[in-house]
Order: sequence, then C-alpha cells, then structure tokens
Amino acid sequence: MSESVFHERQRLELCAVHALNNLLQRPEISQQLAEDICRGLAPDSMINPHRSFLGTGNYDVNVIMAALQTLDYAAVWWDKRKSLDSLVLSEIFGFILNIPSAISLGFFSLPIKRKHWIAVRDVSGVYYNLDSKLKSPAKLGGPAELRAFLHECISRGSCEILLVVSKDVEDARLWINDGQRPT
Repeated sequence: MSESVFHERQRLELCAVHALNNLLQRPEISQQLAEDICRGLAPDSMINPHRSFLGTGNYDVNVIMAALQTLDYAAVWWDKRKSLDSLVLSEIFGFILNIPSAISLGFFSLPIKRKHWIAVRDVSGVYYNLDSKLKSPAKLGGPAELRAFLHECISRGSCEILLVVSKDVEDARLWINDGQRPT
C-alpha cells in the first residue's frame, strides 16, 4: 500500500465524517461542521433527526449530501437494479457506501448490525476501500476489482451506494454509460 493514501480511523460514531475525509483524501470535514450542517437541516428541532441524540455522530445521508454540496460535489443514489458495468468510472470521483457493520465490544462482536458509512476511491490509479474501521486502507485494484467489490456489497443486502461526482458530471449524467462512452 502506498503511504500517500489518507485514512482516518473510526472514532465515536463519526463514520460519515471519516468517510467524507477519506474520500477527499484530507481532513476537510470536522465534527463541528457536521453538527453545523445538522442544525441547518433542522433548525427548529429540539432533537435533531440527522444525527445521534447523544451528540456522538451517527450522521445521516442528508448531512453527507450537504457536506459534499459545500465542496461542489454531488451524491447520486445508485440504482442497484442496474448493471455496475454501466458506471463510467472515469467520471466518478468516488463512492460512499452505507453497509451493515457488526457492533463490537472490545474483542467481542455482538450479533447486532448497524449501518456504517465507508468511502471507496481511486488513488493514483488503484481503488481502495477506505473503511474507517480498517487498520489501513484495503487495496481493491482496478475497475474490475472495484465492480466486484461493489457487487459483493450489494449482494450481501442492505447496502446503499452513493456515487460522488462533480456538479457538471451530475448535471450532464456523465456518470452512466449511454452506450457511446467508454466505461
């Protein structure tokens, strides 16, 4: 693995913050910014529906999408019924996945699963799983290995995939193959 791959490790329930920073490959999004976004999304709520009521994170997709918008990116929900071969990977900045993840207490894993945000992206021509629960980034490989990884996540069920693209790519729908562009 290359030393140049940025990777934040899991802390509290901040997987959304870590996924964004790992995707961006820099510590751009702070817990404070995520909290500010939550307040902006529900300014009159006593209990904010976009995060844990304990204040430890557990941010929802709305916070992720709003954070990306502040950086001129868009998040596109991937329709899992479509073939992953239709993705135009050269137009996609990265991926944020919401996957089931086991809850651990020390060395013990509980039979309960919660949703967990992870990032996947290309760094210097290699795709990496940048899950903050991993000790280090996991090298996936090229486009075929990326698609296999995404397919495996989808096939396990209860997985959502966000394609992170620039606003221009979103507007022109360049992220999906219309039959005339290479993937």
